[in-house]
Amino acid sequence: MAATAKPKDSVHESLGRRLLVPLGAILGLLILIIGIKVLADPLAGQHLLANIFDALGNHEGAEALRQGQGEAGLAKLLLASVALVIGVGGIWLMYTGVSALVGLLPPRWQGRILPWVFVVPALLLLFVYLVYPTVSTFITSFTCSDGTLFCNYSQLLTPDFLIIFRNNVVWLVLGTAGSVGLGLVIAGLVDRVHREALAKTFIFLPLAISLVGASVIWRFVYQWVPEGLPQYGLLNAIVTGLGGKPIAFIQTPPLNTVFLILIFVWLQTGFAMVVLSAAIKGVSAEILEAARLDGASERQIFFGIIVPIIKGSIITVATTIAISVLKIFDIVFVMTGGKFETDVVANRMFAEMFQFLNDGRAAALAVVLFLAVTPIIFINVRNLNRQGIGS
Repeated sequence: MAATAKPKDSVHESLGRRLLVPLGAILGLLILIIGIKVLADPLAGQHLLANIFDALGNHEGAEALRQGQGEAGLAKLLLASVALVIGVGGIWLMYTGVSALVGLLPPRWQGRILPWVFVVPALLLLFVYLVYPTVSTFITSFTCSDGTLFCNYSQLLTPDFLIIFRNNVVWLVLGTAGSVGLGLVIAGLVDRVHREALAKTFIFLPLAISLVGASVIWRFVYQWVPEGLPQYGLLNAIVTGLGGKPIAFIQTPPLNTVFLILIFVWLQTGFAMVVLSAAIKGVSAEILEAARLDGASERQIFFGIIVPIIKGSIITVATTIAISVLKIFDIVFVMTGGKFETDVVANRMFAEMFQFLNDGRAAALAVVLFLAVTPIIFINVRNLNRQGIGS
C-alpha cells in the first residue's frame, strides 16, 4: 500500500508545481499591469497613502492628502516603495513564471523559445521608446496647418534659420577641432612631465562640472555692464583695470558664438586628453626609439609617427565630441537663450516645441539634427570596425 501511495503523492506534487508555474506568470503580469495603472496617476502616492490613512481611521489626514496637502514627502516615499516592488518583484515573478513555463515544453522547443522570453520585452521597450518616437517625429515634421507637405522644411530656409544652421556649423568645426586638438597637444605634453597625474587632474577637472554649472561660471567671466559702472565680470574687470573699455563678449555677434564655444572646449578638452593620452602610451617604445636613432626631432616623431598610429582613437574622440556639439543646448540656453544671433538647432527646437507650440517645425528641426548626426555615427562605427571593435 505504501509503495503504491508514494507515486500518487509525487504525481500530485508534480501537478501542483505545474499549476504554480502559469499562476506565477499570470500573477506577475497582473502585478505589472496594476502597478503601471497606479503609477500612471500623477497623484498615486497621495491616493495610496490616503487609503491607508482611511484604513487606520485617520480620515482628516486622508482628506488633506486628497486635497494636495498633508504628508507629501511620505506619499512620495510610499510611491517609490511601490514602484520598487512592482519594478523588481513583478518583473522577477513574470520572468520566473514564463521561463518555468517554457521549461515544461519538449527540450527541442525550449532552446528556441527561451531566448525570446528575455529578448522580446527589450525589443518592445526599444520599439516604444525609440522606434515609435522616431517614426512619429518624421510624420509630425510633415504636418502643417495650411495643409501643405513641406511647409515646415521650407520655413527652415528663411534667414533666421540659416543663421542657426551657420552657428551649428561653426560649433561643429571650432568645438570639435578645439577640443580634440587641444586635448591631443596636452596629452603629448603631460606624458613627459614629472607630475603627470596631477597635471591631468587639473585639465580633467572641468569635465566633472555640468554644462549648466559651467555656463553659470562663465557668465560671471563674460559679464558686461555699461562703461562707467563697476565691472564684476572677470574679463572686463581685467580690461578696464588695464585702461581699456568694457567689451560685451556675449552681446556682440558673431564673436559671441566663439566665446560660447570656448566654454565647451574648456569642458571637453579633459575628455579628449585622457583618451588620447592612453592611446599615446600604447605606441610601441621601439618605434619611437628607432625614430630618434634615425635623427627625427620630437616634433617629427609626434606628428609623423604618433599621430598616424593613434588616428583611430583621434577619429573616435572627434566623432564623439562632434555628436555632443550638434546636440548642444545647455550652454546657449543658459548664456543667451538664443539671443544675439547665438541660437542653435537644439535650443530653437526647444523654443518651437514649448514656447511657440509649433510641433511640426520642432519635429522638422529634430529630423535635421538626426540627419546631421547619422553620418558621424556611421564614421564612428566604421572606424571601430576597422580597429576590430564590434566586428
